[in-house]
Amino acid sequence: MLYIGIDSGTQSTKSVVLDLETGEIIASAQKAYDLIDGLAPGHLEQHPSDWLDAVDSTIEECLAAIGDRKAEIRGIGVSGQQHGLVILDAKDEVIRPAKLWCDTSTSAQCDQFAEDFGGAAGLIERSGNTIAPGYTISKLLWIKQNEPENFAAVASVLLPHDYINFHLTGVKRMEYGDASGTGVLNVRTREWDQELIDFVDSRVGDALPELGSSNEPHGTLRSTLAERWGLSAEVVVSAGGGDNMMGAIGTGNIEPGVITASFGTSGTLYGCSEQPVIDPQGEIAAFCDSTDRWLPLICTMNVTVITEKVRGWFDWGHDALEAQIREIPPGAEGVSFLPYLNGERTPNLPNGSAVIHGLNGTNATPAHMARAAMEGATLGLAYGLNRFAALGLQPAEIRLTGGGSKSAVWREIAADIFGVPVVGLMTAEGASLGGAIQAAVAAGAGDYAALCERCVELDESTRVLPNRENAEIYQQKLDQQSTLTQVLHSADQL
Repeated sequence: MLYIGIDSGTQSTKSVVLDLETGEIIASAQKAYDLIDGLAPGHLEQHPSDWLDAVDSTIEECLAAIGDRKAEIRGIGVSGQQHGLVILDAKDEVIRPAKLWCDTSTSAQCDQFAEDFGGAAGLIERSGNTIAPGYTISKLLWIKQNEPENFAAVASVLLPHDYINFHLTGVKRMEYGDASGTGVLNVRTREWDQELIDFVDSRVGDALPELGSSNEPHGTLRSTLAERWGLSAEVVVSAGGGDNMMGAIGTGNIEPGVITASFGTSGTLYGCSEQPVIDPQGEIAAFCDSTDRWLPLICTMNVTVITEKVRGWFDWGHDALEAQIREIPPGAEGVSFLPYLNGERTPNLPNGSAVIHGLNGTNATPAHMARAAMEGATLGLAYGLNRFAALGLQPAEIRLTGGGSKSAVWREIAADIFGVPVVGLMTAEGASLGGAIQAAVAAGAGDYAALCERCVELDESTRVLPNRENAEIYQQKLDQQSTLTQVLHSADQL
């Protein structure tokens, strides 16, 4: 039996075909797309039609690669970028481009929620989370206040993976995992908070789709798509989820004790919990996962975006970047890189900017800046790992995924900064694999424990143990980075 997993992200969509008997990915395809150019700072948007075009083309490429075996396809599971806002009119047509998770234009709307509901503490008491600029509900309030004609036309509010599921099945539905990133789901009870919803408008409740279990199938494949692709109309489409929720499944992060770190454009740390993990400081997001449990998570908005920027400055290939970084000792000889190119979510600096600090006549070199950039991005995640520890989450190992996990020097830096062993996976694309595994569960082919044991394979050749001496250097550098951030922010310079 074969299952398709789809990972629709900010930069591209990737589809894979999983052979459940062998646990191997037997086909994959990827299609890139861009953000909309020319928007004001802080506004990051995409056309949802680009996602659908990429989904269709990558599925068709995968099916062509497996030939007659496409008759064995039993299910499809979708991972999508979290928090994005897709609004449809009464004809189910997209009203405007989607505002994305990394759009930070909604700070004023977040402030309005906080003012009306007792600040961050009041919001956390209500729903388990604050309302951050990335969250969906702040985007919807922004639409109402800045584009009233568009808001008046809203008949349906969907998240990116919900919209793709709607394309595949004709069904509108929202599961607990991705819904917990809207800002209006009470994560303790897995129910909508009606007062938060009505704060935007009394119409919003009717525009939200049916809410339900992440373990229930979303529907079956539309007959038109089944005919077009030569698939059975009985192909199951699973509930799907946000990219982090699907990444948890695809990295085998389905039991407490394992932490996944995703090194993509943004960075995330997340773990599985049998009960809600509520951070009174609001720095750890108290999300639900996509297996009807919980997924405490911390997100930073600047990881590979930082290293790619530096690589572009000096016109290096990836191998050259790695070689330059290896030439510089841990700590980058005093150079610090505050990695807030796109603002930041943790710490909450939606209008933040990047800072290179500590340059002198000896260390003002491209290689030092490259090492400091990689360290700075990783230290941002280490801040979150410290918050995990304060809330009782102590990992035995951290599993790395995303494009940055392919870098050997980055894995070494991560082990030393995190202070625990790190290991990559045989596939760096955990979200699409997670989608395929969830589809298999939805089709009744097994449970998560058995399927993850069969299909999720660690790449032991990538395992790195922390160096204690380096760990001490990085603990000092984390303290310095935190202090520098606080001082500059307090002086209204960050």
